[in-house]
Amino acid sequence: MKRDSIYTKNIVLVLLASFFYMISPMLTTPLIAGYAESLGAGAFLMGIIGGLMNLCSLFCRPFAGSLADRLSKYRVTAMGSFIMAVASAIYVLAPSSTWIIAGRLLHGVGYSFCSVCLSTWMSNMLPKEKVGTGMGLYGTMNALGMAVSPSIGIFVYQHFGYRAAFFVSLVACAAILITIRFITDKGEPQQPAVAGPANAEADNGSSAGDRKPKLSFIDVRILPLSAIIMLFTIPYYAAQSFLVTYTEARGLAVHVSLFFTLYAIALFLLRLSMKSLFDRVPFRYFLAGSILSAGASIWLLGVMRNDWIMLLAAICMAGGYGLMCSVCQSTAILMAGVERRGVANSTYYIGLDLGMAIGPTIAGVLYGSVPLEYFFPCLLITLPAIAAVYWLFLRKKGF
Repeated sequence: MKRDSIYTKNIVLVLLASFFYMISPMLTTPLIAGYAESLGAGAFLMGIIGGLMNLCSLFCRPFAGSLADRLSKYRVTAMGSFIMAVASAIYVLAPSSTWIIAGRLLHGVGYSFCSVCLSTWMSNMLPKEKVGTGMGLYGTMNALGMAVSPSIGIFVYQHFGYRAAFFVSLVACAAILITIRFITDKGEPQQPAVAGPANAEADNGSSAGDRKPKLSFIDVRILPLSAIIMLFTIPYYAAQSFLVTYTEARGLAVHVSLFFTLYAIALFLLRLSMKSLFDRVPFRYFLAGSILSAGASIWLLGVMRNDWIMLLAAICMAGGYGLMCSVCQSTAILMAGVERRGVANSTYYIGLDLGMAIGPTIAGVLYGSVPLEYFFPCLLITLPAIAAVYWLFLRKKGF
């Protein structure tokens, strides 16, 4: 493999697999609350079910990160894809909301395995000087899957019903399994240098005898980045989970699927045009711009009355939450040594999981307890919290 290139066959296949893996969980997210309601769930249970997959994934992440550093990335990704396929099949066949709960739990396990292993697999194929650029491209494919899949799901649901939409999720899982079979670099764990303790100390600050990878579950240095991405994620997933229900309840004449389509296009263009900046521009500049952009998006969603305002909100969301996903992840990987990238990724994803779990839950509470015109303004509280995390934990480190 040419280590100076980010466009090798293996990397392209990992990028394609990452697109498919995002389709499965993200297609279900905007539909699962309404599906649960159609099977008898109340407002609070709708919110719980919406966030349950990511709550389960949260507890699986540390284990998945440890496996990503110790086992073949191919094997763990294949296991995760198969588990997500089983979860999708449960949605298709579910006779009650209890079955949906079981499916969400399984989906969380499979999603955690795939997300950590694919991102670690990708980062290990990249030359060090292009980690930011490469992970920005990886984040772009993730974001495309994350943004396109709700549009696909909503379209299929509106024309063929919930069960047909969840069958598409099942097909996406099969596509992952097919794609990764053609990757020649199976992502075997990278062994530490054995020439002497000096090499080990250079890599991870400890002697060879001190290495205990199976006990490494969280990298505390990454936790502030994890907290920041959690706070960006909460309003995005609150919107994604309840945007269809919210617009129907308010009687707004908008086409919700267009929000996710334009979000995907805007994010794709942003990340491609800025990919070289991820390795050169300080973190704080990305953070400041993304806070402003996310704030504009939340405010626009709160005042929208037509498609144009909603589409502007989608563009702003791409510049906020969408951009910071890549920035936070590439920063986390660069902070970690090559032997700890699985743990660094799992720590980063803890924040993403918390946001994806808390966002729909908060949305369910707000949907059932506050006037709908205050639904989105209440979510603005996350933005000063982001600034506070940066000021307290990252400012003095030069980020």
